[in-house]
Amino acid sequence: MFSLPVRVYWEDTDAGGVVYHARYLGFLERARSEWMRGLGYAQDALRVEHDLVFAVRSMEIGFVKPARLDDEVQVGVDLRECRRASAVFAQEIRRDGTLLLSATVRVAALDAQAFRPRAIPQPLHDRLMALATPAP
Repeated sequence: MFSLPVRVYWEDTDAGGVVYHARYLGFLERARSEWMRGLGYAQDALRVEHDLVFAVRSMEIGFVKPARLDDEVQVGVDLRECRRASAVFAQEIRRDGTLLLSATVRVAALDAQAFRPRAIPQPLHDRLMALATPAP
């Protein structure tokens, strides 16, 4: 599983110093983007060179424990499934090995100009298919 370290800042928290629930979505997105970048497919390059963007189609989140101001959390990404025009990721956020959040995220491949579904370019699709690890 790919993992991105993220520090929790004041802007991420509510008045009690606990991460506001919607901020977790940004952490998850950032980790997926860095995972793709690590494969050699930065988001802007996909848009410019391949007319491709990925958009979240659905998400299921389980909040287990809160993250707090100044925590360093690890945001994990694991590709579970890749189809011609979509992918499913298992993601989690942990602090010192303790699970704080788990998520299943389905993304759709879209034409960057028209925002209509399109096939993932073959070289990227092949790479993603090789990386997909079905759920246990």
